Amino acid sequence: MHESDTFNPAKTGLSDFTRRRTTPRQEALDEWSRSNDEVSGYIQGSREYGLELIPVLMASATPKGPVTDEAFRVLTGELIAQLRAAPHLDGLLLALHGAMVSESYPDADAEVLRRLREALGAKFPIVVTHDFHANVSEDIVRLSTALLTYKENPHLDTRERGVQAARIVSGIVRHQIDSVQAIVKPPMIYNIVYQNTGQEPLKHIVDESRRLEQNPKILAASVSGGYQFADVPAMGPSVIVVTDHDPELARREAQRLADMLWATRDRLKLDLPDAAAAVRQAMAATKFPVTLIDMGDNVGGGSAADGTFILSELVKQKAGGWVVVLADPEAVQVAVRSGIGQPFEAMTGGKADRFHGDPVKIRGRVKSLHDGRYFEPEVRHGGAQDHDQGLTAVIEVEGSTPEAQNLLMLTTQREMPFSIQQLISCGIQPQRQRILTAKGVIAPLAAYAPVSASLIQVDTPGLTAVNPKRFTYRHIRRPLFGIEP
Repeated sequence: MHESDTFNPAKTGLSDFTRRRTTPRQEALDEWSRSNDEVSGYIQGSREYGLELIPVLMASATPKGPVTDEAFRVLTGELIAQLRAAPHLDGLLLALHGAMVSESYPDADAEVLRRLREALGAKFPIVVTHDFHANVSEDIVRLSTALLTYKENPHLDTRERGVQAARIVSGIVRHQIDSVQAIVKPPMIYNIVYQNTGQEPLKHIVDESRRLEQNPKILAASVSGGYQFADVPAMGPSVIVVTDHDPELARREAQRLADMLWATRDRLKLDLPDAAAAVRQAMAATKFPVTLIDMGDNVGGGSAADGTFILSELVKQKAGGWVVVLADPEAVQVAVRSGIGQPFEAMTGGKADRFHGDPVKIRGRVKSLHDGRYFEPEVRHGGAQDHDQGLTAVIEVEGSTPEAQNLLMLTTQREMPFSIQQLISCGIQPQRQRILTAKGVIAPLAAYAPVSASLIQVDTPGLTAVNPKRFTYRHIRRPLFGIEP
């Protein structure tokens, strides 16, 4: 699984992928089942529908640039080799992100399916689950037996989708259903700013997809928002409807949901504050904490995690009581060498590339050091529970007061801010701060909205800037509403 930002020059190599263990089989399944992602849903569904599961390969990497050919070749080859070595198989449950790009394959997820078809045969049942941010192609729909995507963003329904996929594959392998599917892609970009499925303009469309699934003939109805940071032909929203032996119903309902997406196009206008204006707005608030959403450095979208545009403004405007998290292993080592309670001075952030601001000189003291591991007990975006951001330092920045501490958290690994435990595990009490920051767009909301008096989306530059006019697209379909006038 990988979400690949084609505008990010830093490639995703084999060493970037983390693999889950697969043996001993039952212990691996028990371990995987404790999460809240789609794979844990596969396992729950297998128990509900009487399937015997054989885990083969699960490898994922934090979003970044395209996957190297070596990594793609090795991992896909390993997947196929393990499937061929497995006992008799009736079907495959396959978790793919849907926005993976490799150096040689713009639609790398479909290429995985093409190779699987060569190995397993044209009729072998393959049920695919995708992220909500998938750029679903006609090819992968043609190559899969059934395909469904998460319905929710933030992604809180991942386990539910895994159970649904298990239910579908159970019916297919028992010859109780004959799945057929259709895809419609409206000619538009559905900007990530508007991809909160709990709010309009998307909410009523996603609600309608749920209502459709109450029809026993409709096995799955998926609305994918798409991933705008991949310059590929399939970029953009999609609707996929899977039915039981009714291709006309699948085509009709997919077109109807796609028409609903198209009908919202005039509501997708961007009018967001930049970093300077957002910091002023947060400082003028009367209820705290205020969370600033740093959208140009959306770690979950493939950016650097060391963007400094908001940090620079917080320092420049002498804001009080703020928290910023940056991935900066060099600065972490400065803190380690200094030691807890000792002075700290270093240039921080803005080091990974030229897109996310300049390094900011920070003076203060090392407040604490941590191993960077933490556990999220609640269902949060993506469903992961165990997190590791590497050796972590918390710096109390010069100008802090006991009532309004300015805190800079420096991590060794890039970490997506999907859990408020990221702060709490390092001794930061978010409810006592005036200004929090989170690098993302919609994904952090499940973690940060419950502790925030308000949230401000910030139009920052970066590799995940939400304004598509900041990018030059060469390979997308044309025209796309939201990019063309």
